[in-house]
Amino acid sequence: MNPLNPLNPLNPPNPPNPLDPLKSLNPLAVGLLNFRDAALAADPGGTRVRRGVLYRSAQPFPAADSHTADGLRAADVRTVIDLRSAEERRPEDWQALRGAGIEIVEAPLEAVGEAVAGELAALRTDADLGRFYASLAEAAPDALVAAVGAAARPGAALVHCAAGKDRTGLLTALLLELLGVPDESIADDYVRTADELPLILAALAERVGAGPLNRLPGGGTQEGVGTPGGGAGMPDGPVIPAPLLAAPRVAILTFLRLTGERHGGAGAFLRGCGVLDGVIEEFRAKAGRAPAATPSR
Repeated sequence: MNPLNPLNPLNPPNPPNPLDPLKSLNPLAVGLLNFRDAALAADPGGTRVRRGVLYRSAQPFPAADSHTADGLRAADVRTVIDLRSAEERRPEDWQALRGAGIEIVEAPLEAVGEAVAGELAALRTDADLGRFYASLAEAAPDALVAAVGAAARPGAALVHCAAGKDRTGLLTALLLELLGVPDESIADDYVRTADELPLILAALAERVGAGPLNRLPGGGTQEGVGTPGGGAGMPDGPVIPAPLLAAPRVAILTFLRLTGERHGGAGAFLRGCGVLDGVIEEFRAKAGRAPAATPSR
């Protein structure tokens, strides 16, 4: 099982509030779970990030259709940045966008390497999840170069992975920091995924034909107790850490703190990965509002 694509149907969430001011474009208009403009929660005053430039979502369930293509075109999305691995992608996922003037850029952020595997094995707490994000980002410089380059292209960009939480969350956090958004405000965007996780995790389970991961003897459920394969209500697979099934604020704040401590911030980190200064400035010019869009790091 891909650890970045956990499957865990939970109880249905409360229905969305149609008057929610943080949803400028209704997810129903594009048919994507967890779809939102990252600027709305991260920069509600509109002082650092332009609206309608950086969107994020989960992967399409079951696949994008003409309704999705029309909605994305209406949002001026010209680039979709797919952070999933090859084994997660399906040819039909974005087939409806072919010929619609929307390019799909594949930039797989994969959990490979000893450091990443070690962080994943040790993952127990919300802070551990942030350390995992840091190791994951450090292990995938080529993917980050491709993703940031795609985000800097003209038109709006949509970033997604499977749930639109972990890989999408860390890339979105780096991009928002490039625009001068404070860590706590970046976290305000990240945690909004929690609202839709029940639906997302149920959709992920249905996509691969899996049962609940959190089934307990007697029919109850609990986050993070196991993977498919257990009999008589008792899962027999490895335990999925609870933070992977949530969107804890501490996780993204830990990631940002470590990026600052280890690399000097998002800008220095991305340059170290190979992102050119010109690409960073193109993204800032496109997505930022001067002067806050040109931080020193």
